[in-house]
Amino acid sequence: MSYTVNCSILLTELPLLERPAAAKAAGFDAVEFWWPFDTSVPAEKDVDAFVNAVEDAGVQLSGLNFNAGNMPGGDRGLVSWPARSQEFVDNLDVVAGIGLRTGCKAFNALYGNRQDGESAEAQDELGVQNLVRAGQAVQRIGGTVLLEPVSGAPAYPLKTAQDALDVIARVRQNGADNVKLLADFYHLAVNGDDVAAVIDNHAADFGHIQIADAPGRNEPGTGELPLQQWIGRSRELGYSGYVGLEYKASQEDPFAWVSAWAHP
Repeated sequence: MSYTVNCSILLTELPLLERPAAAKAAGFDAVEFWWPFDTSVPAEKDVDAFVNAVEDAGVQLSGLNFNAGNMPGGDRGLVSWPARSQEFVDNLDVVAGIGLRTGCKAFNALYGNRQDGESAEAQDELGVQNLVRAGQAVQRIGGTVLLEPVSGAPAYPLKTAQDALDVIARVRQNGADNVKLLADFYHLAVNGDDVAAVIDNHAADFGHIQIADAPGRNEPGTGELPLQQWIGRSRELGYSGYVGLEYKASQEDPFAWVSAWAHP
C-alpha cells in the first residue's frame, strides 16, 4: 500500500511514540511526522527513542518535517524567519541524521510566515539561502527537500503551487536541485488553486502528495474533493511516491474509507 500515515495529525489519542505501531496495526507500512521534538537540536536519547519507535513498529519513515516552530501556536516554519534562522540551520544535521538512520528521503521545509518589521524581499532572500542549505544537508543521504503551499495561515506567503514553484526555481538557480513541490491537494483546493491543472502540468515532478477532504480537512469521502481522480491522474502522469494521509479524524475508524478505494 502506498499510503503513509501522518502520525502528527492522526492517531493523536495515543502518545506520539506509540503511533507508528498503531499505524502498522491498521495495515500501513509507512508513516510520516511533523517535527516531533520541542527544539531544533533535541537530546540524543529523545532522537533514539523516536527512531526506535519507528523501527520497532516495522514501518518506513517516509517523511519528516524540519522544525517549523510552534505549529499549534500559529508558527509555520523557520526557513524565511530572520530571528529564528539559526534554529533552522542548527536543525539540518539532526534531520539528516534521522534520515540516515531510518532511510527517510523526504523532508518538508515549511517556509515561514511573513514577519512584522521584515521586508518580504529580505525574507525571501533568506528563504532561498536556507532552502539551499537544506538541500545540501540532505543531498548526502539522497534526500529531497519539500516545499508546501499552506492554507489557513494568512501570513504564510506560499498559497498556490506556482508560489512554491517560483521559490523552487530560485533555489535551483542557487545550486540546489533536490527541492520539490509538496502537493497537498487539500491546501491547494482550499486556497482556490486549480488542482487538476497543477497535476497536469507538474505531477511527474511532485516530491510528495498529501490528502484530506474539503471542507473540514477530514477523511477522504467526507467532503467534495475528487481525491481518487486526482491521485489516479498523478499516477498516470508519472508520480510514483507515497500519498500522505494528513487529515483530522472525524470517525471512530479514521481508515474505514481505505477498503472502499482502489489503492493509489
